[in-house]
This record gives sequence, C-alpha cells and structure tokens, in this order.
Amino acid sequence: MQGEKVAQKSCNREQEEELHRLKEQIELQEALFNIKHKIVVLSGKGGVGKSSVAVNLAVALSLSGKKTGLLDVDLHGPSIPTLLGIEGRLPATAARIEPVPYSDTLKVMSVGLLLRDQAEAVVWRGPAKHGVIKQFLAAVEWGNLDYLIVDCPPGTGDEPLSVIQLLEGAEGAVIVTTPQDVALTDVRKSVTFCRQMKLPVIGVVENMSGFVCPHCGEGVDIFKSGGGKLMADEMSVPFLGRIPLDPAMVRAGDEGEPLVEHRADSPTAKAFAEIVATVAARCDTAVNAAREGGQ
Repeated sequence: MQGEKVAQKSCNREQEEELHRLKEQIELQEALFNIKHKIVVLSGKGGVGKSSVAVNLAVALSLSGKKTGLLDVDLHGPSIPTLLGIEGRLPATAARIEPVPYSDTLKVMSVGLLLRDQAEAVVWRGPAKHGVIKQFLAAVEWGNLDYLIVDCPPGTGDEPLSVIQLLEGAEGAVIVTTPQDVALTDVRKSVTFCRQMKLPVIGVVENMSGFVCPHCGEGVDIFKSGGGKLMADEMSVPFLGRIPLDPAMVRAGDEGEPLVEHRADSPTAKAFAEIVATVAARCDTAVNAAREGGQ
C-alpha cells in the first residue's frame, strides 16, 4: 500500500513537471511568434569585436526603419549597455519585462542593465544561465520585430547552445573573426558548431582587417588581412565583408555612440552598411524560400 502511494506521488510529480515544461514552451513560442528574423552573432574567440559588430548591425537595421531587438546573452561580460550608452537604465517590469528603448526602432535587453554595480561578478552555472536566457526570450515584451539580434559570448558553451536550442527557426549566425591564424582556428569551430546545431551560417565578418592611417592614407595590415575570406571559402560558408581597424570605432564604443549612427560617412561605417545590406537580403531570401517551400 505504501509503495502504491509513493508511485502515485512520483507519477503526479512527473505530470506536473511535464505540464510546466509545456507551459514554458507555449510561452516561449508566443513571445517569439511576432519576430520575423532571428540572428545569432557568434565568435570562436574573445577580443575580436563581436559585440561591436552586433551593436552596429542592430543599430544600422533600426536606422533603416526596421523594428529591431538586441539581446545580450554574454552573461559574464555584458558590454552592450556600454556600447550603446544606456548603462543605468533599468528595464520596466509589470506583467512582463519591458526592454530598454535605445530609439523608437531599437529595444535592448542585457543582464548588464540589471546589475546595480557594473563591477559585480555574475557567478552562475549552466542550468542558471539557461534559465535566464529562457526568461530573456519568453518573459521580455519584445512585441512585433523585424529583427532580433542575439549577441552571444565567445566559444561554443552554455549560452550559445541555449540560445540556438530556444530560438526555433532562427535565420542563422553571423560569425565574427579577425584575420590572424589564432582567431581563425577557433572560428572554424564556430562554423562546425553551427552545422552540428543545424543553424545556417549567414556569413563571416572579418573585423580589424587592415588599418588605414587617417593622416597619410597608407594602409597597414596590423593583424594581417584576408584570413577570414580564405577560411570562409575553405569551410564553404559565405563571406560578408571586412571591417577595418579604426580608432574611431574604439572611441565610439567607449562613448556609447555607435559608429554607423554617429559617423555614417566614415569608411568603417560604409563597410558596415554593405555587410548589413547583405545580411538583410539573405534573410529576405531565406523567408521567401521557406514560403515557397510551404506552398
């Protein structure tokens, strides 16, 4: 008799857990239903300017009139608030979490917006990270978006894995590298990771690709140049373009003034504009292909 009661309690608990999982899944699907394109920004190695690329990609899309969301899931090193100059602006909380508006067409969410002290360390294990990322996707009021850009931490660990698992139907990944071999070796792993996760690679961006002196105009390959294109060709993935090493990019990040918005006429901003146009075109092509395939 006692054994039957234990078995019944165990069965009830399993049913409750299954119902809870189904409820969470439905909430996540409802939250993401009105987001047209979902793009994950990855890098195999830190220090390649991935977050700067994500910020300028999101800002450029929003400046073109596209309703855009930018989600920072680099939980241990959230730099998006600094790059956009929105530190200290707390998300509003009601029935759901309201992301912080950067502009009329760009909403932002980051764990960095929730920290009282920016020097505070986030010490979380894998399950906690997965739970926070799920909350950022399901409990945040993203609303109707043309694009959701998700900035992941470097590597192929918990955060990118959770994002790709939760973002069903994601458009693909933009992978950021620098030209030198030590970065390219790790970026190849990001391409392999996307293939294992069945996430399309929208393309590779070669950041810090050459340097043009603002005084004499002479070009110098400080970190070499062309490695990203060669790697993309070797791995049979698209190459999106090169972003030069530009001191103005560093200043723009420190001052919270995205380059594509505040120095739109610069060569670096123009290089971003070409990459953004290519990304948008490939997203539209993918959507049209999916529609035709469903007919």
